[in-house]
Amino acid sequence: MTDYGKRFRLDGKVALVSGAARGIGAEIALALAQAGARVIVSDVADGGGRATAQAIAAAGGSADACVHDVTVEAQWEAAVALAQHRYGRLDVLVNNAGIETAALLAQCTLDDFRRVMDINVNGVFLGVKHAIRAMAKPQGQGGSIINLSSVAGLIGTTGHAAYHTSKGAVRLLTKAAAVECAQLGTGIRVNSVHPAIVATDMGTNFIQHFVDLGLAPDYATAEAAIKAAHPLGRFGEPADVASAVVYLASDAAQWVTGTELVLDGGYTAA
Repeated sequence: MTDYGKRFRLDGKVALVSGAARGIGAEIALALAQAGARVIVSDVADGGGRATAQAIAAAGGSADACVHDVTVEAQWEAAVALAQHRYGRLDVLVNNAGIETAALLAQCTLDDFRRVMDINVNGVFLGVKHAIRAMAKPQGQGGSIINLSSVAGLIGTTGHAAYHTSKGAVRLLTKAAAVECAQLGTGIRVNSVHPAIVATDMGTNFIQHFVDLGLAPDYATAEAAIKAAHPLGRFGEPADVASAVVYLASDAAQWVTGTELVLDGGYTAA
């Protein structure tokens, strides 16, 4: 009989989570550790996510913090090497680090557009590249790569073209990597997660942008309109995203690759 409780556990696995100093990334790191993984927490802020690593340790888990700019390839090499040196392997990568910006297309500067691409697309590419090198069989044990995209990678909204472009790129990079990893027999699964608005600082900023761009008269009006577009009647919580990531990281998802897991309260179904 299949032990389903065990299939959802991550005991013995080693995970690296980028952008894990706060918000969704911090919650993902905490969830992976609670499910049994040993976690490398990385970020450009807070000493690489030191507070998150300390919270994991205080709860009885194992974690290390790593200062990590995802646009710098050498820092990706160092983060992956830390996992291998500290724990002897890498089984899970969560490409969570990302930014968003807002501007109408005619006013969007090339520098702002490039910065979003650099972090949200190039950073994910570098993570996928170096995770494959560490995980691929026969030298590695295989593994799971989980890329944080967004419903913004599936649909468009006014004022966020750079962000939509970057998250659409993450979606298709994920599919290309999934097919390649499967056909080459690496033992690596690659999937993307697509949240709608989540109750974090980034979610608040996204709503405020509609006011700043003159698309809504005030924050309360913008918030009410966007919340009404979610049939379940609420925004997501970091735990909603973290739960999905734990599933994709676990053996319960061992036949899942190249898929996009949409977490949007029904937003894209309506």
